[in-house]
Amino acid sequence: MERVTESPYTPPSLPRAVAAPVRGRVLVVDDDASMCETLALALGRRGFNVTQRTSAVEGLEVLEQEEFDAVVTDLQMEGMDGLALCERAVAKRPDVPVVVLTAFGTLESAMAAIRVGAYDFLTKPFDLEVLRLAIVRAVQHHQLGEEVRRLRRGASAAGGFGTIVGASPAIRRVVDLVARVSETEATVLITGETGTGKELVARALHQTSRRAAGPFVAINCAAMPAELLESELFGHVKGAFTDAKGARAGLFLKAQGGTLFLDEIGEMPMSMQSKLLRALQERTVRPVGSDRDEAFDARLLTATNLDLEVEVEEKRFRQDLYYRINVVHIAVPPLRSRHNDVLLLAHHFLRTFAAASDKSVTSLSPAVAEKLMAYSWPGNVRELQNCIERAVAFARFAELTVDDLPDAIRAYRSTSLAIPGIDSTELLTMDEVERRYILRVLKQLGGSKTACAEVLGLDRRTLYRKLDRYGEAPAGPADEA
Repeated sequence: MERVTESPYTPPSLPRAVAAPVRGRVLVVDDDASMCETLALALGRRGFNVTQRTSAVEGLEVLEQEEFDAVVTDLQMEGMDGLALCERAVAKRPDVPVVVLTAFGTLESAMAAIRVGAYDFLTKPFDLEVLRLAIVRAVQHHQLGEEVRRLRRGASAAGGFGTIVGASPAIRRVVDLVARVSETEATVLITGETGTGKELVARALHQTSRRAAGPFVAINCAAMPAELLESELFGHVKGAFTDAKGARAGLFLKAQGGTLFLDEIGEMPMSMQSKLLRALQERTVRPVGSDRDEAFDARLLTATNLDLEVEVEEKRFRQDLYYRINVVHIAVPPLRSRHNDVLLLAHHFLRTFAAASDKSVTSLSPAVAEKLMAYSWPGNVRELQNCIERAVAFARFAELTVDDLPDAIRAYRSTSLAIPGIDSTELLTMDEVERRYILRVLKQLGGSKTACAEVLGLDRRTLYRKLDRYGEAPAGPADEA
């Protein structure tokens, strides 16, 4: 392994996951020509495009003329030193992180570097792998900042189709399917996890169809009992039940010439499913208490977060109704499958909520972008929307900061590995596998740490240290002394 000099420091171990190498343009500044050349060659072999200069003045000149992702500078140099270079570089190009190297690793010099805006600070002698990791982080920080600025500039034009926002392959497939079926009269079943935006897909289907001038009428089938749902959908005549003091048209008729959207159709009571099937087959509805059928002209869209095939097998959903509503199926992907859309959506919500609250919040800080990209978003787009709404409400500056984010997102620590092309939720680190197994055994043993240690083959002190590191331990009976 190449080294600048021998060092007792052992670099942190890296995950064994195969990931794309980080590339970037790096400016190296050191008045020791041999050291400058050594660093440039070593970093070049590690995939970086390196430009070297042997004075701070020359470094600042090339920084003004060319684009770089990071700057690496020595602290002690003839003439202008590394601190002055760092301060001026940050003033001219605040988006380019600066890594400061020094042979005098005192707390005072480190604090001085941080005060003038250094991104990182390394003490000589150092292992080149440690330097590589520091530069990788700096380059990623710069590139993420560039992505944030690019999205802010082009967010208005980078949206999706109708009300769908996104540019990832997963959401583009949805957009393509919406475009292909929007002009048809086919009944569409929209599926996806809670919070993925199924109603947005339904609205996009309506707004891009020939029925766009007509009404879009939506109802949540899980929100009311069967009797009330029947009245809402089909209407009722005067005197049909105690509170029916007058006739009322149902939603099928209110959606005349437009679209009727039945959300959470998987939760519809079985007694209503047969009545809905008959209405769809006959294209008529019979108001509660009436003996006459009334024709309707509305396109039906449905949505659910349940697996209706399983519901059919378990006899909780009618098979014939399932086939009737599933003429076209659109599956809305979870946010974790459209990772590239997180920042685009965040900017979309930022503009929306900033305008609604009349606040001059215009952008995300790179640190906020890092937090948003690292989070797993179990609540999908709805959770991201709520997060940005809350952040805008708390924001005190034109740029959102990490302090504006909810506690869960600020404190989030990923427990999975990232391998391109594989769902990261299926890939856990060994530490996370161990943590889950220990806590599961402890729970099954009623919380007895003594019994848990015996089953796991650990001494109690080791188990206690692990539980203390996890920061959690299920409650259970008191352990033996």
